Amino acid sequence: MPMIQTINLTKRYGNLMALSNLNLEIEQGDCFGFIGPNGAGKTTTIKVLATLLKPTWGEARIDGLSVGPVNARQVRSVIGYVPDYFGSYEDMVVQEYLEFFAASYNIHGDKRKQVINDVLDLTDLAYKIDAEVNSLSRGMQQRLSVARVLLHDPKVLLLDEPASGLDPRARIEMRELLKELHRMGKTILISSHILLELADLCNRVGIIEQGELKYNGTMQDILDRARTGAVLHVAVAERAEQAAQAIRQLQGVKEATLTNNHIRVTLDAEHADPARIAHLLVTEGFALTRLEEEKVNLETAFMRLTKGLVQ
Repeated sequence: MPMIQTINLTKRYGNLMALSNLNLEIEQGDCFGFIGPNGAGKTTTIKVLATLLKPTWGEARIDGLSVGPVNARQVRSVIGYVPDYFGSYEDMVVQEYLEFFAASYNIHGDKRKQVINDVLDLTDLAYKIDAEVNSLSRGMQQRLSVARVLLHDPKVLLLDEPASGLDPRARIEMRELLKELHRMGKTILISSHILLELADLCNRVGIIEQGELKYNGTMQDILDRARTGAVLHVAVAERAEQAAQAIRQLQGVKEATLTNNHIRVTLDAEHADPARIAHLLVTEGFALTRLEEEKVNLETAFMRLTKGLVQ
């Protein structure tokens, strides 16, 4: 049974279709990257899973529980939800903040103290236990949000743009924290616009556009789907213009652009073998100094597989 499942999940706002028959399955222990343009339906999906939004029709399930008013309390005991913003808590220090939420989960006495110390250690915030929440940096506040949702040891983490607005160091710290939580066996659904970091973190990814799930699979599957040929970077010791002209005559070459003695070659999918370029240049007497295939990453895959459309 999937840990997270949606069945024809649909959400309408009047004439606006925010989600359209979303069918999604995330297995226990997956770290699932949920990507798409602004307005694609990512936050709507996460809010439905977090019991904060009622779908127009369809169903969502977490750990076998149907997400809805009847099971809301049970579902909330299984999930930890981190939104893309941090609420204001005036004159409250970190310990008080965590004490408040621990009490909300009926964690009391010595157990509460131990749990709070554990999540502060995990998120590397123990030295800030007496600091005012509002004095924390954006990165520390995001880590405190993660500490908060870990108090009741949820099986599932729903993270909506957790690295939004963070500086590079804070983003790296957040990524390492999420890797550790993944290693601990948490099932993680994370939406983010920082695609290269998702590629480093997630084992599966889904691409949503205009409320519809366009692609869903392993990271390698998404990259393979986006591969429509090959892009090569070529350099020769001399006579670069003649080399570029020779390459342009080769079957399957869509483009060979010369810039500062560097040739960027685009091949179609049928003829995407770099060895053909090497053989041609060596046969024609050129001294080949570079032949490198440009790798398809999650950013290029996203650009190729989506149209940039929003509702």
